[in-house]
Amino acid sequence: MTRGERRSDGAALVTGASSGIGRELADVVAADGYDVVLVARREERLTDLVDDLESEFGVAATALPVDLGEPGAAGTVATAVAERDVDVDLLVNNAGVARAGRFDETSLAADRETLRVNVAALTALTKRFVRPMVDRGAGGILNVASIAGEAPHPEMPVYAATKAYVLSLSRALARQFGPLGVAVTALSPGWTDTATGRRMADATGSDVRGWMDPARVARAGYDGLVAGDPVVIPGESNRRYVRDVHADRVSELD
Repeated sequence: MTRGERRSDGAALVTGASSGIGRELADVVAADGYDVVLVARREERLTDLVDDLESEFGVAATALPVDLGEPGAAGTVATAVAERDVDVDLLVNNAGVARAGRFDETSLAADRETLRVNVAALTALTKRFVRPMVDRGAGGILNVASIAGEAPHPEMPVYAATKAYVLSLSRALARQFGPLGVAVTALSPGWTDTATGRRMADATGSDVRGWMDPARVARAGYDGLVAGDPVVIPGESNRRYVRDVHADRVSELD
């Protein structure tokens, strides 16, 4: 996948687009000329974003207010896209639920919602949109993971486990579909200066230093996708953390 290599009538579909990294990713892909389909729960924010992207970048933007935590939400998105006769050339699975807490004290309902958004919806959207990309021999999928997926986290066990799934799936699909012309990249940031990031830091009592700028994270993820990188970890401190985690895993085998 390289910039500009897309069908003229194609678009980028961005989930969780109303704020944070998703909002910045919408800017990045629109700036590169993609029409955009924006998915999030908050319709008012999506409507404002549509106006901003169309006026700033001259692209066509569509708002789809859908809660991906609801059963069948991915099908709702796919149907809406098909009804609008839009070809999705770039899928950005950014939507996610982040919760912290001891496993026996968090609700099963909350854990199920986390799994539906972070795992089930991401998987279903990828399944629905990757086949046309393969048929065309071109396309890209950017999945937003987290360095939390590199190791178990007692402060946020379910969230970290879902991000481990995203990382593993993305690496596997990069190998499957890269030779077929479809790039797949996992964007794996550390602590990022978003409302969700701040809330999770407070909930886990984390002493965060060196917050990442969400615009920088978004740009790194998109550039990595264009370059064909299977995993992108923005920030040297985050990359060092992941290297240390992998070294610890090797030492456990000794």
